[in-house]
Amino acid sequence: MRYSDYSEMARITYDNSAEKYHKNFKNEMEEKEFDRLFLDNFSDLLPKHSLICDAGCGPSGHIGKYLFDKGHKIKGIDISPKCIQIARDYNPELDFEVMDLSKMNFADNSFDAIISFYSITYTPKKYLDLIISEFHRVLKPNGIVLIVVKKGCLDSIDNNYWDEDKPVHYCLFQEDEMKELLLMNKFKSVTIETRLPYDFEFNVDRIYTTGIK
Repeated sequence: MRYSDYSEMARITYDNSAEKYHKNFKNEMEEKEFDRLFLDNFSDLLPKHSLICDAGCGPSGHIGKYLFDKGHKIKGIDISPKCIQIARDYNPELDFEVMDLSKMNFADNSFDAIISFYSITYTPKKYLDLIISEFHRVLKPNGIVLIVVKKGCLDSIDNNYWDEDKPVHYCLFQEDEMKELLLMNKFKSVTIETRLPYDFEFNVDRIYTTGIK
């Protein structure tokens, strides 16, 4: 299968499950102290009023909204038109656009930072360089990328938990995979943090990877 086949698979499944996903996750930051503290520290590394791309923002755009409330400017993008529609309605003060992460419609050196919470999960590992190289291209020099994934060993098609009739590709990662992925795409100063899952989450650890252009 081509990259476009997998991205279309993700679009279909999240067009179908966007409302259910939004209902379940729109307020999750209230319950995730680790994520709030991590994003607080991430925000402190950035210039005031930074332009941040929320890559794979989903239907809630809540991660970007957290940083928007800290004074940053947010551009949310997602492959799913339904996710973007809901995100716009839920966060009218933020800017959202339908876009493929591997073909970002931005000029080189556009963003101070990129955040990607679980959005690379739906792309086979053999195609991830397409996305990570785009992140590098659109970041300004010394810009920061933050990628969050679930830990494990998986790279295959399965049923989507939120829409069992629609298959989607899932990836889980190890810390060394994430570090190598960023280093191979010209990022430097790559750092990794891993946390245990909360009781209300799927029972796998979470990996937080940051890198500097």
